[in-house]
Formats: sequence, C-alpha cells, structure tokens
Amino acid sequence: MACVSSSLYFHNTRSPLFRRYFSSPSLNSRGGTLKCRNQSVECTAKAVESEIKASFCVVEEEEHEKQTKGAKRRQVLLNIASASALALGALSFPSFALAEENGGKDDFRSYADEKNKFQIMIPQDWLVGLGQADGFKSVTAFYPQETTDSNVSIAITGIGADFTRLESFGKVDAFAESLVNGLDRSWQRPPGVAAKLIDAKAVNGLYYIEYSLQYPGESRRHIYSAIGMAFNGWYNRLYTVTGQYLDEQSENYKSKIEKCVSSFRFT
Repeated sequence: MACVSSSLYFHNTRSPLFRRYFSSPSLNSRGGTLKCRNQSVECTAKAVESEIKASFCVVEEEEHEKQTKGAKRRQVLLNIASASALALGALSFPSFALAEENGGKDDFRSYADEKNKFQIMIPQDWLVGLGQADGFKSVTAFYPQETTDSNVSIAITGIGADFTRLESFGKVDAFAESLVNGLDRSWQRPPGVAAKLIDAKAVNGLYYIEYSLQYPGESRRHIYSAIGMAFNGWYNRLYTVTGQYLDEQSENYKSKIEKCVSSFRFT
C-alpha cells in the first residue's frame, strides 16, 4: 500500500504523530512515494473504525434516552388532560361523604388526606367522593349537593424516577402550552374541542394553569389546575388538582373553585 507524502498533514516524517501511525518509512527512488507497512495501516484503520462505532453507539443511546423521556412527558400530559376530563359519574360516592359541619361559622373547611399527604380547603356544604379511574392511583372529588357541572378533583398518578421535579417537564409556560395545544382540536374538519390557554404561573413549587375548553354547540368550560409532585417513600407521584365550571355558572362557583385549587398543599 502506498501513501503520498504531504507537508499539509506531516511536516516531518520523523514527527511523533507520523511514527504513531506508520512504521519504518522509506522512499521509493522512482516515484518518490512513501511506502508504509500494511500491518500498521490496517491496525490504524481498525482503531479508527472502533472509535467511529463507539461514537455512533453513544449517539444512539442519547437519542434513545431523549425519545424515552419525550414519551414519558407525553404520557404525563395525557394523564393531566384525562384528569381534567374526569366525569363525576365515573366516581363512587359513599353516603358518609357529606362534609362535616363546622358550626356554620366559616364558608370553607379543611379536608386532609393522611394517606396521600395533601390538604385542601373546600366549601362547607360540599360533598366528598372517592373513586377509581384507569391510569390513576387515586381520585378524590369535591362537588356541590345540587346538580351542576362545577367541581374540584384531585387525581394522583405515578411517574418515573428520572422525573424528580416539575421542571423536568419544562418551564411552566412551555408546559402549559404543550398541555393546551395537545387538547385543542379546533383545527380539525369538522372542528373538535377548542382549547385556549388563559394563564400559567409557578408558585411555591406548583404549576398553576388556567384554560378553557369548548365543544361545538356546548357552553365554554373553565379549567383551573394546580399541578405538583411529591415522593411517598417508594416512587414519585404527580398530583393534578382540577377545578371546573361553566360560563353560566361562574357567578356562583368561580371564586369558590379558585379558592379550593389555590389552597392545595402537601402535608
């Protein structure tokens, strides 16, 4: 095998860099070309090939990790979207779930869940229901005694150990946009549900997201959510607190639902 000598790559055939890859160089008196031992060149080629393969493996592993993490993020967004769509009919409500009286002095009372380690303020006369839904470890609903579409629910889901805080899913603005854009189907033909982001903020380790949903021919539904993460000693869990009310019910329920959601705390 012959190699053409070039001052562009090697200024001196005696340089350490040259001797590293080529052994016993000699000049051919006819062609002036530099001859190199085949064995040395072959070893160099194999070494370069190994480095290239190793580099590709690293790139593939990084790409796989990104795709896996992206899939988990999408699943979390799907769980949050599902939490906002939970219907009270899917939950079971025991007869003893009526809120305890508090002497009639306060409009709100404290509800604490010792097992799931959270606390929330709810209207004095609201009912409490415990239920189950696919994909959720726990669902608790708070709702008025009268028939209405207004309510507050807390859905808990398990998440991977690689997500240790809310910022793992992105900043609150990007997170909120991804959530609402994933719900919006107004661009379809015929149009589906229209989802619009109203506000998003991060306060005391929680993400607060306000948006609206409106199905064709139906009243607009306002959604006010608080999203948080906690560790229960075995795995990380995502808490989605969702309050909802219709446009025509805003006068009666808007302030109550916002107070409920804003009062959510881990214990």
